[in-house]
Amino acid sequence: MKPYDLVIRGGTVVTAVDTMQADVAVRDGTIVAIGLDLPMARLEVDARMKLVMPGGVDTHSHIEQRSASGLMNADTFESATKAAAFGGTTTAISFAAQHVGMSLAKVVDEYHELAQRGAVIDYAFHMIIADPTDAVLTRELPLLVKAGHSSIKVFMTYDRLRLDDEKLLDVLMAARENSALVMAHAENHGMIAWMAKRLLDRGYSAPKYHAVAHPRASEAEAINRLISCAALVDQPIMIYHVSTAEGIRVIRQARGNGLKVYAETCPQYLFLTRHDLDKPGTSGAKWMCSPPTRESTDQEALWQALERGDLQTVSSDHAPYAYDKTGKLAAGSQPNFKQIANGLPGLEARLPLLFDAMVSKGRFNANQFVAWTSTEPAKLYGLHPRKGSIAIGADADIAIWDPRKKVTFSDRTVKDLTGYTPWAGRTVQGWPVTVIRRGDVIVDGGQINAKPGSGRFLPRPAGFAAQPLGRPSPEFDPATNFGAKLTGKNN
Repeated sequence: MKPYDLVIRGGTVVTAVDTMQADVAVRDGTIVAIGLDLPMARLEVDARMKLVMPGGVDTHSHIEQRSASGLMNADTFESATKAAAFGGTTTAISFAAQHVGMSLAKVVDEYHELAQRGAVIDYAFHMIIADPTDAVLTRELPLLVKAGHSSIKVFMTYDRLRLDDEKLLDVLMAARENSALVMAHAENHGMIAWMAKRLLDRGYSAPKYHAVAHPRASEAEAINRLISCAALVDQPIMIYHVSTAEGIRVIRQARGNGLKVYAETCPQYLFLTRHDLDKPGTSGAKWMCSPPTRESTDQEALWQALERGDLQTVSSDHAPYAYDKTGKLAAGSQPNFKQIANGLPGLEARLPLLFDAMVSKGRFNANQFVAWTSTEPAKLYGLHPRKGSIAIGADADIAIWDPRKKVTFSDRTVKDLTGYTPWAGRTVQGWPVTVIRRGDVIVDGGQINAKPGSGRFLPRPAGFAAQPLGRPSPEFDPATNFGAKLTGKNN
């Protein structure tokens, strides 16, 4: 028998469903054996007193992405994916962002070139559609989905990105016809624009007023409208970065009615509040993201929603903008809150923050941590069983955690190119000390050993999450709409 390339020996293996003392053997980048006293390998990793977990799967990250206003975020694929690896994440799905007037196919090609040059972990793309023309939806989209880009993001706010309800329905129907999942940034644009103008007209321009400009009701209203549109055409949806208890209630009701509505939140909504924006001068800009961080009562509602299953994953929404003229201060040294780029870095911090809160502090167990940060994201986005689990036949993407190691976040130790961390001064217990990608040890002893471009693209089908219920609304059922056939191609 061909010898093993690697054996991880003596650790506690943790998956979404099991915890066991076992060795893990790897050959040709794949897990080939799990057991006790496995034969020696070319490389042995001592995991005694440590937890052996699947590498994290972060399904919401903005990398080397230009905003609709033309502002490039701070990270390259190399810097962002290295930061991810240091934090225990071995797979990231970022965005190929179309803006108005762009060919979606060309946009995807350009992002492939960037990732092929820099990524050190494996990756896939969601397609942001801001201009759903007939050519995009009928000619470009079908080919892109067949090529393995099986998820589409839309925005319900932002002047240059938002889709009105009619265009939103166009995208939902095109996704249904091509077997793709739709994800949405759901906030009511009119409420936000109206509130922002009212604040600025009265001289309230500091970063903290960003939180006031995004009314709580704007999230729940947009989520409800999105769900209604998706139900009309029988298209499953994922709701991104849920931040409020009211939003959770809408999602819970829809799921209780049997609709295929999935949802996620992010560490900023679990650990920060709007008061974190209340800093001297413009420094609160470092904590600006959309939706904004809310209240401690919302944090508790989100934790409970995870436990109930109303939320399925926790992603980073990594959106790195430096606190200088290249990022947060692009409009000058004293910008108003509408002129400041929204977004926080998070690829490195996501897993340690969640491990500390869930496992070290005892709110949940290590199996649930793995489920919400690795296994469930992989399943929802068509990456499982290759990614997201420690199982025979899966890619050997593994993070070995020291559950006793304490680390204090600091601006000086940031691995991405943002230049600061919103978690500075926060100490967590539990850290991934060794990270393995397809059998290669890429992080160990605080050092990274991975060549830029060594990450691989992961083409993926949409999988079960994107399959319609097959339960048409009355308006789409020929039995109740006088025989009209409203799906498929026009006659």
